[in-house]
Amino acid sequence: MAAPTAQHVVIIGGGFGGLYAAQALKRTPVDITLIDRRNFHLFQPLLYQVATGALSPGDIASPLRAVLKRQARTRVLLAEVVDIDVANRCVQFRDGAVRYDTLIVAAGASHHYFGNEQWATHAPGLKTVEDAIDIRHRILLAFEAAEREPDVARRRAWLTFAIIGAGPTGVELAGALAEIARHTLKRDFRTINPADAQILLIEHVERVLPPYPPVLSAKATAVLERIGVQVRTRTRVTVIDADGIEVESESRRERIATHTVLWAAGVQASPLGRLLADRTEARLDRVGRVIVQPDCTVANHPEIFVIGDLAHFSHQTGTPLPGVAPVAMQQGRYVANLIAARLRGDTLPAFLYADRGSMAVIGRRAAVANIAGLHFDGTLAWLTWLFVHLMYLVEFDNRLLVLVQWAWNYLTWNRGARLITGEGPVPREVLPPSKPHE
Repeated sequence: MAAPTAQHVVIIGGGFGGLYAAQALKRTPVDITLIDRRNFHLFQPLLYQVATGALSPGDIASPLRAVLKRQARTRVLLAEVVDIDVANRCVQFRDGAVRYDTLIVAAGASHHYFGNEQWATHAPGLKTVEDAIDIRHRILLAFEAAEREPDVARRRAWLTFAIIGAGPTGVELAGALAEIARHTLKRDFRTINPADAQILLIEHVERVLPPYPPVLSAKATAVLERIGVQVRTRTRVTVIDADGIEVESESRRERIATHTVLWAAGVQASPLGRLLADRTEARLDRVGRVIVQPDCTVANHPEIFVIGDLAHFSHQTGTPLPGVAPVAMQQGRYVANLIAARLRGDTLPAFLYADRGSMAVIGRRAAVANIAGLHFDGTLAWLTWLFVHLMYLVEFDNRLLVLVQWAWNYLTWNRGARLITGEGPVPREVLPPSKPHE
């Protein structure tokens, strides 16, 4: 008599949710297939440091095959999912397909421009390695262009940086940009003074870090202003183009000349959310997240789980859980435990998120933290942020590389990954002079 075929668990997405689900299933008697368009897991909370030259992409990325190589019953497929055949339990790629018994969809999210998709060309967001390299390219080229620009007004436009959105990503980008301008590039140029750079942090609500307690928002604002960032709250962006932005506040409308605009104002769910809704009649929220059941399944489809940024889970507090790494990691572990329980003929209580707090770093020895109801800032919050982020890096060698790089950056103010790479636009001011015809 042939042995029964093992359950096949297919996971779409190698981010925090998908990877932690795969790792948590290590000792469960199931076959696992993890599918991702990339061959690596990316530690997105440190992506802004790649964008600002403090770290290289390899410091915060780990090949999925290397991470999962000791799990003999787990395979990784480099593929793009184009459809899900729910009736036949089959995930379809552009060039193949794979069947599943249980499906975990952890496809994440992308930028959300609130109906102004044309802004993406001039205001890149920060979700991928390519985004980070593009932003680094734009930031460093802006200083190069300013160095060669004789006109004062045009030079000022190159030295003006506008960050849209004052959540954690926006605050961290603003703080890092201030350090670059005032310390890292201090002696690198001869015509300009990088410290003259104008860094604007623009937020449409009344304070920075809106999800944080007001006392921490106030402290973050004070630090940002101390290091030279202009914080503009209750200000809405109405136009973004190649030459600048237009903003509107309670008192006035204003045109700001700038060639470097960074988007940190919103995200929208992966298109796989809409695909799932079409195939299963699941409901979506206004940003495309799948509204899931208390056990993270899709309604009427107990074999399909949705976790991480793609899931709208509001059963615990009445409001959706935030799109942060700890939520995805805990959901990944919960779903793995629930799959194991089902194999034993058991079940589990509803998913319960353990909120261990939130932190945002602003600069050297400057951070804010809200942990277990305790609000603190300064050096203690900064050290806590460093430790937690090091521990969350997937592989040991990444932790060691990042620790050494951070230590060197702290001692020297240097950001060694200040490389202008990629194929972004090269402004006229930094093009080499044309050679005369012979």
